[in-house]
Amino acid sequence: MKWLIPGIWLAAILFAHFRGRVKLPLSRQLLDHSVLLAPVNAFMVLASRVPTTPYLPSREIDELKVLDDNWETIRDEALQMAEMRRIRAADGHNDIGFSSFFKYGWKRFYLKWYDARHPSAEELCPKTVAILKTLPKVKAAMFAELPPDGQLNAHRDPFAGSLRYHLGLSTPNDDGCHIIVDGETYSWRDGESVVFDETYVHEAYNKTQQNRIILFCDVERPLKWRWAEAFNRWFGRVVMSAASSPNDGGDQTGAINKLTHAHWRFEQKRKAFKAWNRNAYKVVKYGLIVLVVVAFIAL
Repeated sequence: MKWLIPGIWLAAILFAHFRGRVKLPLSRQLLDHSVLLAPVNAFMVLASRVPTTPYLPSREIDELKVLDDNWETIRDEALQMAEMRRIRAADGHNDIGFSSFFKYGWKRFYLKWYDARHPSAEELCPKTVAILKTLPKVKAAMFAELPPDGQLNAHRDPFAGSLRYHLGLSTPNDDGCHIIVDGETYSWRDGESVVFDETYVHEAYNKTQQNRIILFCDVERPLKWRWAEAFNRWFGRVVMSAASSPNDGGDQTGAINKLTHAHWRFEQKRKAFKAWNRNAYKVVKYGLIVLVVVAFIAL
């Protein structure tokens, strides 16, 4: 019986690893942050009411048409934020969800994040925020910028309870600026949108000399049963809200990100140890994993 829970957990991790054509190395997959939510994610995928393919037709979620129809209004506020330099990397170590992206030039301005409030967005982007308030299925939204020569390395996002929506606002309109989801490429265009499953391995590149700004949203995944959708909303409200990050000091910082500074300090020490002696680092890392497993077996 004691093997049931770890067995289910391992099966969920392997389910995520093998469901796509493009895979992270298994050693990375087993240590990736997405493993924490692997059982929840497997349930969300198996209970999905919409196709579980890398890309989905946007018509699968009716609410998104409102964003498509108002793209110019949204674009105007995004360009104003870019001109004011408000689309930017986190000021401190308080955005654990996207912290690894900033070093490659990626920037963001939060418009909405689950139940967390962003008064800065309400003040500076009133039209876009007003539209988002009419769309309860859109759980998170931001303006996301990828500058010339910017990139996002291959990764998978940790939560399958949502789908990712991108709306081109000010893009190079060039195939050199694109995203690759499970090996399939999509190039952003002004006024055009795409929906994809961010739990597949994906990466993005801007190989042009023009900036790219999009509206980036997490949209609640439609599920087969009402009780499953109720669980998904509860999980988002309790867990995902805790990962909120501020645009400035007046915005809400979630509990998870309040711990990010301590995590950052730990990461600096971990990286320094790894740089000092990679072999010793591997021995310690895998030794700790073995100790955890042995301790569990001994229970």
